[in-house]
Amino acid sequence: MKKLHLPSKLYMLLIFMFLYAPITVFVVLSFNDANSATNLDGFTFRWYGEVFRDRMLMQSLRNSLLIASLSALFSTILGTVASIGMYNFRGAPRRIFQTVSNIPIINPEIVTGFSLMLFFTFLGTIFNFEMGFITVLLAHIGFCTPYVILSVSPKLRQMDKHIYEAALDLGCNQWQAFFKVVLFELLPGIISGFLISFTYSLDDFVISYFTCGPQFQTMPIVIYNSLRRPVYPKISALSTMLFVVIITVLLVTNIRDLRASKSDKK
Repeated sequence: MKKLHLPSKLYMLLIFMFLYAPITVFVVLSFNDANSATNLDGFTFRWYGEVFRDRMLMQSLRNSLLIASLSALFSTILGTVASIGMYNFRGAPRRIFQTVSNIPIINPEIVTGFSLMLFFTFLGTIFNFEMGFITVLLAHIGFCTPYVILSVSPKLRQMDKHIYEAALDLGCNQWQAFFKVVLFELLPGIISGFLISFTYSLDDFVISYFTCGPQFQTMPIVIYNSLRRPVYPKISALSTMLFVVIITVLLVTNIRDLRASKSDKK
């Protein structure tokens, strides 16, 4: 493998600076003692304490974690089942289902959010309910499931086609063969799909904004609404904590995938 020349390294450095400079700014502001987005006046951790003393922020954090956990769980189950179902198809039917499952990924979020808002509003007039926790959860399950399919489907294609039949020949029934053999082979993709779904759900704003209703708010929505008031350090502290959580999840996913790839090569 050829080494990168100096211009290429500088080019990569400029790209990463462009990507992470805004994040660096709000991380620095989260430790700023002044209640300002422009003036730096000492180092402090008090804004992190203010975050935990803010009842509205804590409620929105609990809402986001609950929505992210449940949507990741349900979308992982649905995505795994859908991947197995599509794997059993052949030819054109499989390609059609794969294309349909990719539409929520390539579709603009504002289109998805607006269409879901209209759909839930229509159902609300029929069944007499308002948008809130349930509608946000259903919306998040809807846009997270395709990512699980993308994570699980490659593992199905890599799996030995005869391993399920071998388990049956060795005395397992169909359920035992699935849970002890097939599910174990798919587990890396399932875990990746769960973590990706959790991450996307936790920091989603557009779809949540359209489907949350007047009484339910997630953390990104509260952050957006709080920008109308001069509370920048507190929001920076909350954003920093959210960023750390997402980075941790991504690092865990990448480390697990790296270890899995090394074990496959052995």
